Amino acid sequence: MIIPCIDLMGGKVVQLRQGREKALEGDPPLQMLQKFSAFPEIQVIDLDAALGEGSNDAIVRDLTSRALCRVGGGVRSPERGHALLSAGAHRIIVGTAAFTEQGVNSAFLAQLPAQRVIVALDSKDGRIVTRGWRQATPFSAEAVVAQLEPYCSGFLCTYVDKEGMLQGTDLHWFRRLRAATGHEITAAGGITAMEEIHALAEMGIHAALGMAVYTGRLSLDELARLR
Repeated sequence: MIIPCIDLMGGKVVQLRQGREKALEGDPPLQMLQKFSAFPEIQVIDLDAALGEGSNDAIVRDLTSRALCRVGGGVRSPERGHALLSAGAHRIIVGTAAFTEQGVNSAFLAQLPAQRVIVALDSKDGRIVTRGWRQATPFSAEAVVAQLEPYCSGFLCTYVDKEGMLQGTDLHWFRRLRAATGHEITAAGGITAMEEIHALAEMGIHAALGMAVYTGRLSLDELARLR
């Protein structure tokens, strides 16, 4: 499955390079949603909430009322997670709060409905990163994925090293993750070519796409035909 991404910052749709530098702005959120109408599910990330610099809750509620959306960004309390689900999110994406310095934060995750949780495994230099990709943990995605399975229905695995750079992704990393879990996996980070999407599909892995579709490197019409 192809999952287009709508990343929100300051009320606008943006794409960041390496999670830091704003590379471009897209059309207004509802226009982007219309452009992505051929796809069964949309990924919405509130970057302001992820960075602890505010939120775009009103826009998120509007988007989730119009389309099937998985929503992430700033889900660091059970109340925030339940609020997003109540606001219409089909599933929520939990990143930072899924981990402690010792490993999996099972006490937190147990307070959310596992079937509606996606855990974000964002990897940079081989280690999971949290807090908007600004803080590195001491463990790898492969080391903790099995421990997380009871608390979620899938994983959003972002190869941060190449995120937003249009340089391709690391298919070997995704193969290792596929071998480590039977849960649903969605790949993100650097996916630029149709060949990568086909390779991921052969592994049984979804593709979340941002920069490549916003810049026109990948055609929405061609991607829609893959469904």
